[in-house]
This record gives sequence, C-alpha cells and structure tokens, in this order.
Amino acid sequence: MSPEARILQARRDFLATSSSGLGGLALATLLGQDSLLGAESRIGGIPANPLATRKPHFAPKAERCIFIFLEGGPSQMDLFDPKPLLNKYDGQPLPPSVVGNAKFAFLQKDTATVMGTKRVFQKHGQCGMEISDLLPHIATCADDIALVRSMHTTQFNHLPGQLMLNCGAALLGRPSLGSWVTYGLGNASQELPSYVVMVSKGRGLPGGSSTWSSGFLPSPYGGVMFRNGASPVLNLGNPDGITADMQAASISALNDLNRLQHRHIGDPEIASRINSYELAFRMQSAAPELVDLAGESQATLDAYGVNRIEPPIKSNLGGIGNYQTFSRHCLQARRMVERGVRFVNIIHASWDHHSNLDPQLEHNSRMVDQPIAALLKDLKQRGLLDTTLVVWGSEFGRTALGENRPGFKKVTGRDHHPYAFSLWMAGGGIKGGQVHGETDDFAWHVTKDPVSIHDFHATILHLFGLEHKKLTYRFQGREFRLTDVEGEVVKGLLA
Repeated sequence: MSPEARILQARRDFLATSSSGLGGLALATLLGQDSLLGAESRIGGIPANPLATRKPHFAPKAERCIFIFLEGGPSQMDLFDPKPLLNKYDGQPLPPSVVGNAKFAFLQKDTATVMGTKRVFQKHGQCGMEISDLLPHIATCADDIALVRSMHTTQFNHLPGQLMLNCGAALLGRPSLGSWVTYGLGNASQELPSYVVMVSKGRGLPGGSSTWSSGFLPSPYGGVMFRNGASPVLNLGNPDGITADMQAASISALNDLNRLQHRHIGDPEIASRINSYELAFRMQSAAPELVDLAGESQATLDAYGVNRIEPPIKSNLGGIGNYQTFSRHCLQARRMVERGVRFVNIIHASWDHHSNLDPQLEHNSRMVDQPIAALLKDLKQRGLLDTTLVVWGSEFGRTALGENRPGFKKVTGRDHHPYAFSLWMAGGGIKGGQVHGETDDFAWHVTKDPVSIHDFHATILHLFGLEHKKLTYRFQGREFRLTDVEGEVVKGLLA
C-alpha cells in the first residue's frame, strides 16, 4: 500500500471508528463535563481531556483561589507585625545572640544597627487585629483575615525565595502551586483557563514565568498569562479576513492531523496540544468579554479605584503608573472566579526596599490597599468569599537592622529576612479575625506557632480538598509532590 493510501485509510478509520472517531471524542467531552469519565480515560489512545474536572480527596472548603504575590519582601514590621522596641533601640546594634549566624544579601552585619519605623499601628475589627496606618482599607476587613506572623523560609535571595513560595522548592523546573491545584482538580470552565496570571509593571520578577509554570507536569496545567489591554492573550485574535467559521474549520483539520500523529507516536504532549487549540478557540470570545469592565457599575469601579489618580513619586521599584492596572487586575480576578477560573495569580513587583523604604513602601501600599479591600468586600457581598481563598504573600520579609551596604550615604531601607515574616489569608475555609504565631521583639525569630512554606502549601491544598501527601506526580523515577517530604496542615487557620 502506498503512503498516500495509508494516510487515506488512517483518516477513514479515524472518522468512522466509534472508539477513535469524532463521535467518541464528543462523547468523551460530554462525559468529562459531567465527571462521568475517569481522569485516565482515553479515546483512541488520547487522554479525553487533561483538564477534565476531577473529584478532590475529600469535601473542599475552597473552590477557587486568588493569590496576590507581592514580589520583593514587604516589610512586616511596617505593615503587619508591630514592634515598639524598634524605635527605642533605633541606631543601636542588636545583640549577637539575636543575629546569630544569619546570612544577608547586602547588609554589613558587624556595623548594622536597628532601624526604627514611622508607622502607627491600631487595633481593628472585633478581633482587635493590629495593622499599619499604610493599609487603612484592608484594616476594615480584619475580621475576615487570618494574619500569619510566624512564616519562615530557607531562602534569603529573591529567585530561590520566589520559587520556594510559589513552587515548594528553590529549583527551576518545579510545578507552581496553581499548577498542582489544576492538576489535582482540573478545569471548572469550558471557555477559560483553569489558571490565569496577571502581572503589573515594575522591575520584574527574577524567576519570570517559572513562578507560574507547570514544571514537569504536562503543559496544560501551567498558568496562562493575561496581558493588560483588550487582547489579554497573545495571538488569540483572528487575523483580518479570517472568520470564526474559517477558524473553526482550521482547528478541526489541524486537530485531525494531531490525532493521527498521536496515534503513531503516542506523545502525551500532542493530546495537550489538541486540548490547547480547542480551549484557545473557545477563549476567543470569552477572554475579551472577561477583561471588558464596561458592564460593571460605577460604584464598583470606584470601590476598586479603577480610575483613581496615582500620587506623584520620583522613582519607585514597583514602577509608576500601576495604580489603575492593579485595580483592574483585582476586579478582573473577581470576574474570573465568577466564570469558573480556579486559580488566579495577581503579581506585582517590586517591594525590595533596600533604600527609600518610607516613600516607596507607602506608594506601593496605597496602590494595593484599596483594590484588595474592595475585592474582599465584593466577594463577600456576592456570596463568593466563603468558597474563594484570597492570599497576600511574598517570598520573605525585611530585617529590623537598617541596610548599610557600602556606598549608601544614609540608612533608609531594610535587607532580606527569611527567618520570620508575615502573610495573610481570607475566605475559602479560613477562620478570619485571628493572628497566628508570634515573633520576638525585633521580628527576627519566630517564637510561637511557626509556619513553614510547606505547611502553608499543605494548608492551601487541604482547603481545596486535596491531601498533600497523596497529590503526587511520577517524574524521573520518583513520586514528587508540592510539599516534598515535609508539611503539615495548620489546623488553627481552618474555620
């Protein structure tokens, strides 16, 4: 039989056979939508849908997550962890017993002294949570927030720290938290990705897309980056002269060829490619509507600060001109979770204040404070907060010692500090109105209820109904998991 005849025969077999034809694929899609087809079911050797909705290990509290990642290390003692002794000991060295063998990125340990703070802390909500004057809007949500003051990590530089927080290991090529959640539960939307990432301008992320990639998991589980503007995904729109019917026919023909190729080669990435083409086609109409805020009320736009005027600042690591962008990202995140997106990353860089801490931290804090508070209140008003986990986090915190690296005429900032820092969580099964953990008088060491990165991840997976020890993927001859060989659910954080 000639090669041409074999191709025709293969095409007739593909179209006509119930086990591998289009009818079988359509049936698989319908069964997958109704969770009637197992995750490993295949049609003609192709996984029916790598993003098919899957059941969790047990009943979840959270159905979706909005993870706000503020890269660089916000200063915990200026935002969430008040330390009155900072001002009392301003300009004095810390005892060697406190500093110990700590490593620093730039700080000169032998000559460094305590740096005080201008911030004023007040108690908020019925719980009496102490929050800085830089976050007056978020402070009004204190009773919904679980503030963790006892986070700690093993990494003191940005790239490994970001990988640790987002991927559970300080190594490139590991799957991100959002990818693990998508791998465990699949996609709840037929028109949008399960995992979306939005990044504000600024100095940029050292790790870039590695902080939201699928790593060694199949590619459909990676985050899809939404750009700012009317065309959120690159190359999603049709070229001039290409109609929707023409595009549908092209996708159908292309996927026919991909299925034939998969039949001979068996590469699972071909099945991923097929699914990606089909999802992209459905996204062509869903994505532009998602980022279009014209249907939102003026009251909602004002609450998020979508059209607010940014206060002037000479320079800022976090970039200038991001106030409205960050507000839109928060509002778009609410619209995404409403439409079935399971995991949303909102990323802003940078909070790496080795100098000019006071003006730059104030500028960044004002940027995020109003829209994040509006997001929490909006989700709550719509009945979504109970099942939507909202997280504020970064890779580490800052030192009580002032930054005194050579060449700085004046100490105006703080160095990286991995040994104790703060983050908070709200909604999605979290018990709000509480402070978990404590640090010493200089926010240097955790003194009560420490929470590691793996504990943090285990807790998030638990909220999604996933047992972190059972959520594994075999790669290079061993079973990997997000929490490696550690991690315990922090039960005190659970509602």
